[in-house]
Amino acid sequence: MKTIPFLDFKAAIEDVRVECDAAYHRVMDSGIVLLGAELSSFEQEFSVFCGVQHCVGVGNGLDALHLILRAYGIGEGDEVIVPSHTYIATWLAVSYAGATPVPVEPNHGTCNINVDAIESAISCRTKAIMPVHLYGQPADMDPIIQIACRYGLRVIEDNAQAHGALYKGRRTGGLGDAAGHSFYPGKNLGGMGDGGAVTTSDSALADRIRKLRNYGSQKKYYNEIKGFNSRLDELQAAFLRVKLKRLSEWNQRRRLVADHYSKMLGGISGLTLPHVPDWVEPVWHIYAIRHARRDALQKHLAELGIGTLIHYPVPPHLSEAYADLGYSKGVFPIAEEIADTELSLPMGPHLSPADGERVINGIRDFFRS
Repeated sequence: MKTIPFLDFKAAIEDVRVECDAAYHRVMDSGIVLLGAELSSFEQEFSVFCGVQHCVGVGNGLDALHLILRAYGIGEGDEVIVPSHTYIATWLAVSYAGATPVPVEPNHGTCNINVDAIESAISCRTKAIMPVHLYGQPADMDPIIQIACRYGLRVIEDNAQAHGALYKGRRTGGLGDAAGHSFYPGKNLGGMGDGGAVTTSDSALADRIRKLRNYGSQKKYYNEIKGFNSRLDELQAAFLRVKLKRLSEWNQRRRLVADHYSKMLGGISGLTLPHVPDWVEPVWHIYAIRHARRDALQKHLAELGIGTLIHYPVPPHLSEAYADLGYSKGVFPIAEEIADTELSLPMGPHLSPADGERVINGIRDFFRS
C-alpha cells in the first residue's frame, strides 16, 4: 500500500514543471540573480493579489516580520502582543527586534488569538499587536484593529500560513498596517527554497524595508542605515510568479479536501474538528483535529502509511529558547492543551479523493477499535 505523505511536494512540482523550467531559463538567460526584473514583477503581482500598494521581497518569513518591527522603530524596552499558540518564528521576530513578546491565549475553537483577552495584556510599553492567521484561517481582525486604534498600536499580520484567505471578503496580507509572508516550500504559496515578503500600503515603511533588506542601502555602497542581507532572489521570485497564477485554484482544491474531512469526521466522540466562523474563508494550510489520544491516533495512522504532523508540540512559552521569560507550565493552559492534542491530517491541492478516503477510514477505524 502506498504511503500518503502529509504534503505531496512532488505532485505540486510536476503540476508546474513546464512553467518553472521556463522561469529557470528566463533567469539564467538574463544574467541577473538578485534585485532584478523577476523580483520587481513578483512584488507588483503579489501586492495586487493582497490588495495593497507595496510588496517587498525578503529572505524568509521570519525576516519579513522582524524587518517590519525594525522599520517601525520597535525594539528594546517595547512589547508586542503575540498568540501563545503559534510557530515560534512569530515570537522570534519580536526578539530579533529587541522587543519582548507578550503572549495572549487563543480562542479554543479557532486556535487564533482570543480578541477578548488582548486588551488586558496591553501595557504602557506595548507598541504592536501581531495576530497570526493560523492554519490558513484569518484571525478576527476588525476588533483587533479597533483595539489598536484606541491604544495607538500597530497591527502586523503574520500571514505565513494564509495566502489568499478571506476575512469578510478581504484578503489577508492587506488588513493591518503591514503583513509578513513566508514562502517556505510547504506553504500555500511556496517556493523551491526559503523566501518571504512584506506587504503594506504604507509607502514610508516599504521604502525603509527596501533599505533594511539590502544592507541599509538603495544605491550600492551608499549605506543610509544599518541594514541586513535579506533579499528574495530572482530564481525564487520567478518560481513564485508561476505558482501565484495557480494559487486560487490550489486553495479551492484544499477547501474541497477540508469540506470532505469535516463532513465525514463529524460526530466522532471526543474528536474536535476545526471551527470556521461564517465571516472567514480559510485556505487550509493545515487541517488540524484534536483528541486526548492524539499520540495513539498518530501511531495508528502511521502504521497505515498515512503521514501526519503535530503543529506544535511545544508552545513557545515552554521552549528552552524562552526560558528567560520565566513562564511555567499551566500559565497558558489553552495553548498547552492544543499542543498536547493537535494532529494535522494530510492536506494539499494534490491529495486525491481516494487518499482522502483512506485517511478518513483510518481515523474511523481507530475510534471503532
